[in-house]
Amino acid sequence: MTPTDFKSAREALCLSQNDLAEVWGMGDNGGRTIRRWENGERPMNPVAAYCIALMLDQSNLRASSSAPSL
Repeated sequence: MTPTDFKSAREALCLSQNDLAEVWGMGDNGGRTIRRWENGERPMNPVAAYCIALMLDQSNLRASSSAPSL
């Protein structure tokens, strides 16, 4: 999953970076971590990529750019 795929998936779920961090229990700096993944500043966490793909699949939504690939 690319950073763009991750961001598209998050947006398709109607979650802000901070909202997703809260759902995942990432703590006070979780939103910043997600922003860094999406901007390509930090390597994407493969578990996070898998989890957001599952969330998207469970919601029967599609990300706008493309479906996340694992």
